[in-house]
Amino acid sequence: MKQIVLHDKKFRISISEQKIDEAVQAVADKINADHNAADSVPLFLSVLNGSFMFAANLMKRITFPCEISFVKLASYHGELSSGQVTELIGISNALIDRDIIAVEDIVDTGNTYESLMATLLRHNPRSVKIATMLLKPDMYKKTLPIDYVAMEIPNEFIVGYGLDYNGLGRNLPDIYTMM
Repeated sequence: MKQIVLHDKKFRISISEQKIDEAVQAVADKINADHNAADSVPLFLSVLNGSFMFAANLMKRITFPCEISFVKLASYHGELSSGQVTELIGISNALIDRDIIAVEDIVDTGNTYESLMATLLRHNPRSVKIATMLLKPDMYKKTLPIDYVAMEIPNEFIVGYGLDYNGLGRNLPDIYTMM
């Protein structure tokens, strides 16, 4: 079992790069099927920092004309959610009557997703869907639908594939669980 140490914490590998690639392809296939005949050019809105790897790999597999942009939201400090979402970089695109696909790294409590959705809806888009790499179903208590889920995971602290622990681990191609 492969282990790593980041700062003062030990992590063990829990999801391999191969399984991640398969899950990303499955999400791309669903999105492509849903939007292939669409009469619009959807905007993928990647939520930084954590979703950058998922967004990049997902975009390589999208087969229809689309755009991508980024917002930066923060809700975690170390291994704990602060419970509050802070907008660090806001929306810079016109969203009126656009089809939006928000790209998240992980949905756990749903606070970030709920905050993002409220912000997006104020811009009067035609539609908003969400694609998340990871979902913690035991933690998610919101009523907003999650349209595309690559993988469901237990309520454990993870790093890798864009997710970090105090700035470290985002570059790892696999996902690791704290021991």
